[in-house]
Amino acid sequence: MTILRIDSSANTETSVTRDLTDKIVATLGKTSVITRDLAISPLPQITHTWTKAREVPKAERSDAQRAALAQSDALIEELRAAETLVIGLPVYNFSVPAALKAWIDLIARAGETFRYTENGPEGLLSGKRAILAVASGGTPVGSDIDFATGYMRHVLGFIGITDVSIVAADKLAFNPEETIADAHQQIKELALAA
Repeated sequence: MTILRIDSSANTETSVTRDLTDKIVATLGKTSVITRDLAISPLPQITHTWTKAREVPKAERSDAQRAALAQSDALIEELRAAETLVIGLPVYNFSVPAALKAWIDLIARAGETFRYTENGPEGLLSGKRAILAVASGGTPVGSDIDFATGYMRHVLGFIGITDVSIVAADKLAFNPEETIADAHQQIKELALAA
């Protein structure tokens, strides 16, 4: 199995989501892990040049247009290569970190990870699984103020990944030890269900 591990916490030393992604990857077992750390190696924001380049058919792109899309192409190849995504998702201000949003903007591309049909959009990355390792001080997963997990489920489903599990450590400001212990138990249960 190939796992694509994505860490997005700006906290590189004591991050709960990094601890959870470590444990999830170890629990799943693996033949190969592709690691993308969006805090240590931030991705660029999309630009006017990028948006125009993606509209040009591959065979007709200039060198500058190919260069503008090179990072996006590499990220999409990582997605295609993986059977399972393990995404560290700290909830920042009720939503996803900007670093993770940059990744989403670069991988959500018509004709590459989804396409439009007469019946609406169709994801092109079906047959994959995603596990979100969520950490929050006090934004309960699935609540009216959680704009992170619903958004991630939608984006992943949009590109064809509908098998999405969540490991939640969402009460860290109130009871960190119990919250982390509960998240570790959720990881064990994920492994048993696999």
